[in-house]
Amino acid sequence: MIRIDIDDREVRQALERLQQRVSDLTPAMREIAMELEARALNRFETERDPAGRPWQPLSPVTLARKKGRGGILYQTGDLLDSATSRAGRDVAEVGFGLRYAVFHEYGTKKMPRRGLLMADPEARTLGEDDKRAILEIIGEHLSGG
Repeated sequence: MIRIDIDDREVRQALERLQQRVSDLTPAMREIAMELEARALNRFETERDPAGRPWQPLSPVTLARKKGRGGILYQTGDLLDSATSRAGRDVAEVGFGLRYAVFHEYGTKKMPRRGLLMADPEARTLGEDDKRAILEIIGEHLSGG
C-alpha cells in the first residue's frame, strides 16, 4: 500500500479566511453604499443619469423662476444635502431624504426624468459603471485586498 500525506494547511487557512470575509459583508457593503452615494452626488455635476444619458434641460418657466441659480437639479442645495447611505451585513442603501427626489428619479407627467440612482427605474437596474464599481469592491473584499 502506498500512503500519500498532503499538507493542505494553507488551503484550509485560505478557505477559512474567505468564509470569515463572506460571513459579514458589512465592510464591503459600507464601501458600496459610499461609492454609490458619491456617484449619485456626482450626477448633480455631470447632469447625466446612471446610464450616461444627459438630463433634459429645464423648461423656460423653470429657468426664469431659478433666475440663473445653480444647475438643473440645484437651486438651494437641499436635495444634494439630503443624500444618505447606510450599510449592514447584507445591505447597501443609498437615497435622498426629501420626498420630491422620487419625482426626479421617475419623472412626472409635467417633468422629465432626471435619474440619480437607477439607469432604468421601471426595471430597477443600476447603470453599467455602477455595476462594475460594485463588482470591483466585492472582488477586492473577497480577495482580502
